[in-house]
Amino acid sequence: MSYIDRDRYGMYKDSKTAGPGPALMGADTLIGDSVVNGADENLGDIKEIMVDMHTGQVAYAVLAFGGFLGIGEKLFAVPWQALHLDTVNKRFVLNVDKERLKNAPGFNPNAWPDMSDVTWANQIHTFYGTDPNRPGSPTMGPGLPMGGMIGGVGAGAGMGTGMGSSMGAGSAGSATTGAGGSSGLGSSSTILGSGSNSSDQGDNI
Repeated sequence: MSYIDRDRYGMYKDSKTAGPGPALMGADTLIGDSVVNGADENLGDIKEIMVDMHTGQVAYAVLAFGGFLGIGEKLFAVPWQALHLDTVNKRFVLNVDKERLKNAPGFNPNAWPDMSDVTWANQIHTFYGTDPNRPGSPTMGPGLPMGGMIGGVGAGAGMGTGMGSSMGAGSAGSATTGAGGSSGLGSSSTILGSGSNSSDQGDNI
């Protein structure tokens, strides 16, 4: 199921236009998107998008991984800036080794953590190599991002910098969301996706 199938309000119904994406996308159309890693292995799908109500920025995408038919699955709060938008295959990419993800900080769907807890947030950002004090957005572009996987060879927080923009760093060809504030949620980018512009503007995820 793609964003078109989840479009309940006609954003992408007119085939003559590209719709509002990929720079601005409806949150509801992103929920359910599949997530793969740099080796093109399936990591699950997006169950929820968490918005920091103090800053108005997206803090985390909640990834469901493991289990069978929803039974025994584990949820993971992935920093928004750790993801890459594959605008061709209309999915997210998270450059983390599949085996290592099994040991990532996660939680039971019936026992969500206090995401405003600074200690919890720091643990999450440390695992994914992201900065809780710096706004950032997913990189964006066609295909898999460049760079090694977290927990694999050549791991690092700057994944996908060759795909159009660095994550919130303000490099040429990219627009950051601004300094912004940071709360215990660990700041990230706005859901409007203004943190990154690629040459692939015509595609939508």
